Amino acid sequence: MPSRDCGCHPHRSYPCRVTATTSADHQTATVSDARTYQVRTFGCQMNVHDSERMSGLLEEAGYVATDDEHADVVVFNTCAVRENADNKLYGNLGMLAPVKEQRQGMQIAVGGCLAQKDQDEILAKAPWVDVVFGTHNIGSLPTLLERARHNEQAELEILESLEVFPSTLPTKRDAVYSGWVSISVGCNNTCTFCIVPSLRGKERDRRPGDILAEIQALVDDGAIEVTLLGQNVNSYGVEFGDRGAFAKLLRACGEIEGLERVRFTSPHPAAFTDDVIEAMAETPNVMPQLHMPLQSGSDKVLKDMRRSYRSRKFLGILDRVREQIPHAAITTDIIVGFPGETEEDFQATLDVVEASRFSSAFTFQYSKRPGTPAAEMEGQIPKSVVQERYERLTALQDRISAEENREQIGRTVEVLVTANQGRKAAETHRLSGRAADQRLVHFSVPEAASTPRPGDLVTVPVTAAAPFHLISDPGTDDYQLRRSRAGDAWDRAQADSCGAPVPGTTGGSGVSLGMPSMPAVPGAPGASGPGTSVGS
Repeated sequence: MPSRDCGCHPHRSYPCRVTATTSADHQTATVSDARTYQVRTFGCQMNVHDSERMSGLLEEAGYVATDDEHADVVVFNTCAVRENADNKLYGNLGMLAPVKEQRQGMQIAVGGCLAQKDQDEILAKAPWVDVVFGTHNIGSLPTLLERARHNEQAELEILESLEVFPSTLPTKRDAVYSGWVSISVGCNNTCTFCIVPSLRGKERDRRPGDILAEIQALVDDGAIEVTLLGQNVNSYGVEFGDRGAFAKLLRACGEIEGLERVRFTSPHPAAFTDDVIEAMAETPNVMPQLHMPLQSGSDKVLKDMRRSYRSRKFLGILDRVREQIPHAAITTDIIVGFPGETEEDFQATLDVVEASRFSSAFTFQYSKRPGTPAAEMEGQIPKSVVQERYERLTALQDRISAEENREQIGRTVEVLVTANQGRKAAETHRLSGRAADQRLVHFSVPEAASTPRPGDLVTVPVTAAAPFHLISDPGTDDYQLRRSRAGDAWDRAQADSCGAPVPGTTGGSGVSLGMPSMPAVPGAPGASGPGTSVGS
């Protein structure tokens, strides 16, 4: 029998180091001798999806995950959308340089969009990095690490086109109860501020059967929620000649037994069609939530951004969504300070935000990205002006978010319980989860009531609200717990990883991972500060 000596944290999602003796040959295999790894993710949901593949590849190659800051292998999966992404990466690399110098055999790898953009510049700025790989060849990571270790020199491999579709690679998901499913990669749009098409390439679509097979496999593994990913999901099908393919895909998701929640991100307003709205409204497991990137409320700025829609069309989409899905929560992306933006242009953005009643927003200060047309435009806005406009926009959106959340008080919501708890959970004794419309809910469990596991669902009344979350402190009669296959999967995952009991679980031989968790980024949904979305 394996001997387990972990004393681990009950909510950890990586396997403990275990010493096991095989009876067949009486040889001892010590997993604690295996090399450990960390994957640190910056940026959008697509990067989170890719990081799960990197983790799966490393574990298939025999590496063991750890949260120890001194892992044997540290992989940075980078973003290049905003300038501070560069600063964040090189700051982190600088902090690791003395650690690596004192830790024999440690390796550092840099992948993702910034690696695709900077390539050998990374090795010039941080020569202690061992591996640099791009967005098109994440499957090469284990081989590149081993080659760098064997040759005792850095390995740089950047491909200009996709090597293997990421979703076909091994994966280690953040949450067993939920999963990302990529339906396409790349983007065919030419927005003047965006560097993504040059880093991710032209759009390539997966076949519907492959997508549905992956979703079915996730459901069979215990997941009850999936999020469909693409730089522009509603253009899905263009590559194989079916412009109605995305709506059909949503309806097909509704036929998968056991799949309770379907989300998607991000659509593009220019290509968003009524058949998608109808599919959302008529497919019960497609959630009443929509992320619709605005970017600007000024038609002039939208034209300069090369966004092929105008504010009237954008607001019309929201009207049609709310007509068919009255309780839909709509979120957005907005850029402040785009070159040439006048005070009148900015006021137009404030007017559209006021009219749109977004539940939350990703708000960005424009960041000049070399290689994009906007970086060369005249009329670059001074930082002080951008900052002042940004503060006015976030104040407006914070007010609207608070008002929209207060409208939820008294409603009863079903909450998918997540493993990630609020910062004040120890003080408030509340658990956390997501309502069907993706709002964050912090809830308490009445005395003597059963405590849910991550992946279970509770039905509770909203008793209070703040700008970025809802609160529920239900009485015994107002609290309903529904244990789910996803909660069972959580139990199994915890039993497989460490065997440590989880507080609040009862019964069974196991112990007691929703959106997959992302690194804390200011401006993630539920906040209105600067953040990064996958979207268009």
